Amino acid sequence: MLDEKSRRVFSSKALNYFDELTKNMSYTKTAQSLGITQPALTQQIKKIEHVVGTPLFYSMGKKIYLTDAGTALLDATHDIFNTINTVTDKIQQESSSTTGKISIGLLATTESVVIEDFIVEYKKNNPGIEIELNSLTRKDIWENIQNNGIDLAIMYLPDENIKNWKIYKSKKIISDNIMLIHNSDRINKKGRATYKDAVERPWAAYLEDYYLSNLLTEYFRDALVDTPNVIARFSSPYQLLKFAQESENIYTGLPLSFCLAHESLIKLYQTPLEPAISSELSFVYREDKEKIPRIKEFFEEWSSFLDKVGYIERLKSSR
Repeated sequence: MLDEKSRRVFSSKALNYFDELTKNMSYTKTAQSLGITQPALTQQIKKIEHVVGTPLFYSMGKKIYLTDAGTALLDATHDIFNTINTVTDKIQQESSSTTGKISIGLLATTESVVIEDFIVEYKKNNPGIEIELNSLTRKDIWENIQNNGIDLAIMYLPDENIKNWKIYKSKKIISDNIMLIHNSDRINKKGRATYKDAVERPWAAYLEDYYLSNLLTEYFRDALVDTPNVIARFSSPYQLLKFAQESENIYTGLPLSFCLAHESLIKLYQTPLEPAISSELSFVYREDKEKIPRIKEFFEEWSSFLDKVGYIERLKSSR
């Protein structure tokens, strides 16, 4: 049995620091992501090691790895987080369907016009519900789903970050393909662009750790075609489009959903890649979330919203 002083070492902050370190396996990177100094992080880990009586990590060269004790503590940490999340969900399930907050994490590269229009309509029908829409990176979305920081995520699937689907569910919104944005008359006349066509010119692309960048790399690699020569990277489709249109002979790739919603902005050709680079835009959430009255009602109204006018039609009408 731990004494009170030892129990204080296992605060939620300390366990969060430990959990974050196991993801990055780098004290420097973890300290930066947590917004603390490296010595402060190291001291916190040493305190935990002092209480458990054995190292949690060992190093080989410049890399660190979990010891058996570290792996055991990581499993226990996740059990604690899951227990807290389960209790939180249970409490929320007993709450009213007409009051409370729904927090949504939206992948930063996702076209948001339809969800924004829905939120406007939803709020008219549910004035007591507070809606929080956060534009997040893929990593931030996944961490917030795990830690109950958001109720729902709108993201692309499949996603290798989600390794255990046992406690998660998804609802497909649309299938979204990557379109080649270019100035080639030849490709435009063909009506399709092969991967070799796509690498004829340099590219502007999303940041390297973004989902669509990884997806593009995966498809090109599987087709045994060199990935595009990227000369500039940005975080939003607007930035990619602006750079490509105001530069000479620069290609880029943008989701079809963005192209449909912003047809008037696009002055270059839009051609589907072949084979198609496709993913599913989906709601992702912990399975117990849909038992919460306000979340259940949210999904029911979302279905009714799309029954009136479909998602693609709504994208086109936003032009």
